[in-house]
Amino acid sequence: MSFDTRILTGVGVLAAVAETGNFARAADVLGLTPSGVSRAIARLEVRIGIRLFDRSPRAVTLTDEGRRFHAQIMPLLASLEEAATDAAGSAASVSGKLRINVDPWFARMVLAQRLPAFLARYPLVSIDLLVSNHREDMMAGADVAVRFGPADGGSLIVRKLLDTRVLTCAAPAYLDRYGTPQSPHDLLHHEALLFRDPQTGRPFEWEFSKDGQTIDVDVRGRLTTDDPSTAIEACAAGHGIFQSLALGLDTWLRRGELVQILTEWSAERYPLYAYLPSRRLPPAKVRVFLDFIVETVVASGS
Repeated sequence: MSFDTRILTGVGVLAAVAETGNFARAADVLGLTPSGVSRAIARLEVRIGIRLFDRSPRAVTLTDEGRRFHAQIMPLLASLEEAATDAAGSAASVSGKLRINVDPWFARMVLAQRLPAFLARYPLVSIDLLVSNHREDMMAGADVAVRFGPADGGSLIVRKLLDTRVLTCAAPAYLDRYGTPQSPHDLLHHEALLFRDPQTGRPFEWEFSKDGQTIDVDVRGRLTTDDPSTAIEACAAGHGIFQSLALGLDTWLRRGELVQILTEWSAERYPLYAYLPSRRLPPAKVRVFLDFIVETVVASGS
């Protein structure tokens, strides 16, 4: 298929409609009329041979084919924006909307408190933040995704950001009532709070490492959740024992609401990765975001 320069106009209109949710608001953003936006979308649909939107009197929503096309073209539009900035001689000026898809624990316990400083440092950047445990379609419309766990990027570019320890913790009230486990096997007689792996749907196994030795313990518990923040709050309330990432846990430990147990068995490390959609040099807004995260986490000692 020979290149049609009108596709560039069409995909720009597509991005505006997908972001605003209807033709009228997209028209305001683009400085066009609603009918002009509608015609541009219709021409693009004819040109590429798929229906991009389901239309109703109140809103338009991307079709399944439209979502896939939108996910593919957003990184390309970001690259065009970056190229235009470089050509204008202002590559040092970081600007634009940064779309991030982030793991819930990282978002709430680590990222949220650091975003004000990032936005203050880069006043021309705005952030669109999606919080999700899942990896399926995590790059749909995103410039960068951040996930804990082993790298599984497929065709994506993967950058390791850091490793964090895995801690076993409980509330002082729970330990006063039921005693403090002295070895991992003692956990068989305790109530565990279980965290469900979003990829498998099953609770994560509890692993303990010491002096090169690794053991698994088949813990049991009556509460299973896919939200580690909920598990931490239940743990602090004295419901049971929880294995948590050390990154972001310092608030509870510092206040004494939780204490670490089995400290000599806490050699396990868990990685945090960033995923990028393209092998091209990522936009400046993505590069500075990832550098900022590593910089501030390391500086805090987390």
